[in-house]
Amino acid sequence: MQGILYEEPSIWQFFFVTCLLGGWAAWMTGKASAETWRSFLQLFAYMLGLGLGIRFIHHALFGGTMFSLHYYIVDTIVLMIFGFIGYQYTRTNQMVTQYNWLYERASLLSWKPKG
Repeated sequence: MQGILYEEPSIWQFFFVTCLLGGWAAWMTGKASAETWRSFLQLFAYMLGLGLGIRFIHHALFGGTMFSLHYYIVDTIVLMIFGFIGYQYTRTNQMVTQYNWLYERASLLSWKPKG
């Protein structure tokens, strides 16, 4: 897996920076985007910028390459997964609480019309 998903000597550095720190930031960005009724397209743009920030943390703390397209894409995909799940989770909560006469929860990430 080393070399494909991460460049650090240990997978724990990848999990800490990309999944834990970056995932938390992406989740909160998705949550904030949903709470302010922004679109998926805006969240996509935010995740591209957050991907650069995570690459900088890899570079500054662990001596990773800053401008590596391969690892930037890997990190950004992981961040997008967290961000879009956070967005959809928050949007589902919004729809079933603010419009409870219209919608009910279908699953953790979706809603359906009442009836």
